[in-house]
Amino acid sequence: MNLKLISFHNFRNFSDNQFQINSNLTVILGDNERGKTNLLEGIYFILSGEGFRESREEQLIKFAENNCYVEAKIEDKNNNNSSNLRIDLTINDFGLLKTYFLEKTKKGRHSYLKNLIPVVLFSPEQIEIIDRTMSIRREYFDKFLSGIDREYKKRLTNYNQALRKRNKILEVGFDSENLDAELSYWNKLLIENGSYLIIKRREYVTYLNSNKIIDSKEFEIEYLENKISQKLFSDSLKKELLVKRTLIGPHRDEYNIFLINGDKKNIHFYGSRSEQRLGLFWLKINELKYLEDFFRKKPILLLDDIFSELDHKNQKLIFNLIGNYQTVITSTEKELMKLINLTDHPFYDTIDL
Repeated sequence: MNLKLISFHNFRNFSDNQFQINSNLTVILGDNERGKTNLLEGIYFILSGEGFRESREEQLIKFAENNCYVEAKIEDKNNNNSSNLRIDLTINDFGLLKTYFLEKTKKGRHSYLKNLIPVVLFSPEQIEIIDRTMSIRREYFDKFLSGIDREYKKRLTNYNQALRKRNKILEVGFDSENLDAELSYWNKLLIENGSYLIIKRREYVTYLNSNKIIDSKEFEIEYLENKISQKLFSDSLKKELLVKRTLIGPHRDEYNIFLINGDKKNIHFYGSRSEQRLGLFWLKINELKYLEDFFRKKPILLLDDIFSELDHKNQKLIFNLIGNYQTVITSTEKELMKLINLTDHPFYDTIDL
């Protein structure tokens, strides 16, 4: 399946704009602040149901407007069938309303998303997955797993809600009898939902470690589970009452990525900038492979102005991927066109913004 056409109304800085998307490679060129990333985010939005930069979705709506929509046409090359998609965002008296349409028929989120094209984003900002705090790495893995597993997303929501409730009890404090009764209920919910999260995280880490090699370099990810049980809750209660927060459970899990070269180098602390970028690229390649295996469809690859961040060797790694997936690239660099023309990817279109 390929994305053929995308249209915007009051989305970000687009009032009413339409763009053709090449089935192989589309290059979006332009200076900063012209809307290159907005176009890329629109593609991500119509295929995943969410943006990738803001936590508040109303910010996707053009300033001073109260509604927007994105429309797209996707085509199945195997049978020449096409589908028309649309997502509306409307601000009303009750908040933000999001509505999904498939062939002009209103759909629920799951029904809308289940037959679409998987999408993978690669942007320079994502280097923070490697070089920033553990919470950002947990968020990255949670978002990925939530996107492929409805049960994971539901369990994660349940877990986080129970965690907030339990932390509130620890902050306020109760007498001993009431405290045991209150905590027992939330402990059970955390154990039930947290155990599922740990299993699914473990499964994906196993997949990553079965695909270790990229560009003759070997990476490995270590998953440190913060195990959860009633006994562990009981053992840690005294300390939790002192610090007034929950110290047991997968919200404290850790992921560490190592470069294997005789010894194991933790790239978060000791990796060069180039090694950290290659580690991120390793994660992204495995995202593509996993989604392709899981959905039996080739994902769309979105590359947001990454070439200025990569050396020539890593640029060539990216272009080796482009031949395998429908790809949309943004760049401010005209030099990128020279690089494209030197590769074996003659079929592409450009969009100038």
